Amino acid sequence: MNNSKWYRIGVTLMIGLFVAYLDRSNLSIGLPGMERDLGFSGAGTKSLALTGFLIGYALSNFFGGFLTYRLNPKTTIIAMVFIWSLAQIFTAWVTTPALLITYRIILGIAEGIYWPQQFRFARAWFNKEEITRGTNLIQFYGQFLALAIGFLVLTPIYDHVGWQWLFYITGGLGIVIVVPLYLIFLKTSPEGAASARQEANVLQEEVRPTEKLTFDSLGGYPFLLLVFSYFANGMLFWGITLFIPMLVTSLGFTGLWQGFASSLPYMLAIILAIPVSYLSDRTQKRGLIAASGLVVAGVLLVLLPVIASPVVKMALITLAIGYFTSSYTTNIWSIITSSVKPSAVGPAAGVVNGIGAGGGGTVAGFVVAYLFKSTGSYLPGFSVIGAMAILGGIAVYAYSRIVAGKNRQ
Repeated sequence: MNNSKWYRIGVTLMIGLFVAYLDRSNLSIGLPGMERDLGFSGAGTKSLALTGFLIGYALSNFFGGFLTYRLNPKTTIIAMVFIWSLAQIFTAWVTTPALLITYRIILGIAEGIYWPQQFRFARAWFNKEEITRGTNLIQFYGQFLALAIGFLVLTPIYDHVGWQWLFYITGGLGIVIVVPLYLIFLKTSPEGAASARQEANVLQEEVRPTEKLTFDSLGGYPFLLLVFSYFANGMLFWGITLFIPMLVTSLGFTGLWQGFASSLPYMLAIILAIPVSYLSDRTQKRGLIAASGLVVAGVLLVLLPVIASPVVKMALITLAIGYFTSSYTTNIWSIITSSVKPSAVGPAAGVVNGIGAGGGGTVAGFVVAYLFKSTGSYLPGFSVIGAMAILGGIAVYAYSRIVAGKNRQ
């Protein structure tokens, strides 16, 4: 195995996404203090603050994949890290809810344009037998290490020095660590190019694809099943992630226990992802495994309102998120990158993630916030997104069967 690509591309992009997810999740920790200091309250303002990132993220993912698939991915990805890191630092200085929402939208736009570029690198560097492990290293471990470690580390920082330092620290990590790291290590094409001229030709082909981008390039109408599945995934993932620090507090967990309980689902996801990744590459049953992740998690969340014990509630949420993310998230990007045409990988990733994570997450944010306002509990909202997850699991399984049928023809 050529170890250089696992470090040069896999670990480097993993570190970048680690910082990106710290930037996404820090508001969930700091929001109570910001509500107090900035003087805002109410479900509408709170939902906009939490989902402002996802609104910008949805728009830029959807359009960014199409608008940037002819651009150099390295230049694009570095520029976006720099922009969103500045937005984080400026967030520490906000004095009104409007400014907070504006900077969160900017953060979402920059991270949305950034997202599809990762999979252009993955498609170029990892073959079919490596793609699940490659995308997992970049996307899964960067994402869930940030959530597992981030809630543990950022919660005591917030408790001791306030919400401003959450944004100074996370913004500074992007400028001081990620940008220099990308400048030094990222390469668009594998190191198999024997000369600078050959490498330039490979880059030219990657940056300016000659094949016309069409709906058929994305896979035609079955592609809509993937989009719906990822929409359900976005509702499930962001519906939980945006509110979990507040949920665990409402269940009676405080202080260090709040950070630990918030991190536990993502810790379990990291542990389970190792065997699931190897099982997926070995069996090639990615559609079935991904579908089971959504369905099992959905069933567990639907059961939450009938459970009395706070500890059991957290156990179900932990198992739901741990199994869902290790089964669905570790496979869905492998399914996408291997089932659409190579020239369409960036646009496909943008469409799926924009509508799915951005749109689904935004809808979930408002659903959970307004049901909390009506009932005083986060659990009814979690049950709604659980039901959507079950439908999303059925959709991704149907898509995998359709693709398998086409491949046999």
